[in-house]
Amino acid sequence: MRTILVVDDEYGIVEVLVLALEDQGYRVLSAADGQEGLERLAEARPDLVMLDFMMPRMDGPAMAQAMRADPALRDVPIVMMSAVGEAPVRDRFTGYAKFLRKPFRIQAALDLVATLIGPAESGKAG
Repeated sequence: MRTILVVDDEYGIVEVLVLALEDQGYRVLSAADGQEGLERLAEARPDLVMLDFMMPRMDGPAMAQAMRADPALRDVPIVMMSAVGEAPVRDRFTGYAKFLRKPFRIQAALDLVATLIGPAESGKAG
């Protein structure tokens, strides 16, 4: 089963993404900021990280840079999410796979995830 880590300080966004992704069959972990996100990464290596740009304690670019510094996490795709647009995000960090502008349609997020890592399970058995 493919695993996704959703890191965002906006509880409503996390809740909707978790429910929608789980409904598609993905295993979903969540965190409220980059520091907690790094703690979750220590528990399980996800197939994809959906990462908010602006958060307290540790923002998205800082968490993403920490991920890229770790050889075990260097290749995990990152979807950077932000309401501010892509230019300020790119100014801080360029190592993400895709950018998702907030607010976004849930179907657009699900399509993006499926494009990056495929369906929740290959050869679903049950």
